[in-house]
Amino acid sequence: MIVIEKIADLQAYIKEKAAKSVGFVPTMGALHDGHISLITRCVAENDLCVASVFVNPTQFNDKADLERYPRTPEADCAMLQAAGCDVVFMPTVQEMYPEEDTRQFNFGSLETVMEGKYRPGHFNGVAQIVSKLFDAVQPHKAYFGEKDFQQVAIIRAMVEQLNYPIQIIACPIIREESGLARSSRNTLLTDEQRKKAALIAQVLTKSTTFVHSKSVSATIDWVEEQFKDDAEFRMDYYEIVDGNSLQPVQNWEDSEFIVGCIAVYCGKIRLIDNIHYKG
Repeated sequence: MIVIEKIADLQAYIKEKAAKSVGFVPTMGALHDGHISLITRCVAENDLCVASVFVNPTQFNDKADLERYPRTPEADCAMLQAAGCDVVFMPTVQEMYPEEDTRQFNFGSLETVMEGKYRPGHFNGVAQIVSKLFDAVQPHKAYFGEKDFQQVAIIRAMVEQLNYPIQIIACPIIREESGLARSSRNTLLTDEQRKKAALIAQVLTKSTTFVHSKSVSATIDWVEEQFKDDAEFRMDYYEIVDGNSLQPVQNWEDSEFIVGCIAVYCGKIRLIDNIHYKG
């Protein structure tokens, strides 16, 4: 495995390899089993597997969140090498943003709900960095985890807008033994918070049994109620949406693809998760 810091060096290396299929896994580091599942699939489906490790400042609307985001580059490289990754791209902020990126993307209603509502500017920052990485790597396939369900929808829309010849592959959520969705942010939780955070997945799983017994609104009320008795939790949102448009549904019959999406703080750490009700 080779580690590269410069875009020009990365492109020269990829060109030299002349791979028929280049797969790409963009990450912000602090890797866990969820990331490695993406790498494993990328390795299996492509001649060359490229991963990036870059904490992108333009997608953080909270500077404190950016500062405390975990960074473990040495451990990341060890995990990537063990998983069979061929190339790790680890650029500096200066390399990715030699000048300010002033591009403004428009994703319409996809970006005004859920994460877009609570993290203004977040998805514009995501689109900026992912498009820059796509330009640098020029992959045939790119792999993203379904935990960031709305992000996958945004990236698909960006690929369509910019006419990238890239196949976006969404991979299933990888969970801890407790059910908690794997996330780099989990390392910031105390042991007690980590145990409590398992409630998120437990509640979502239980809520899927209500499709034939409760209305959509009653299901939302029930989910929200489960987090009210513990001061450790503070919910940003829980929404039940059409999996394609990301717009809220009123009835279970409104769509064949329905997903419940949640964002909740456990202490100071914001966690997201989702679950499929239909489709």
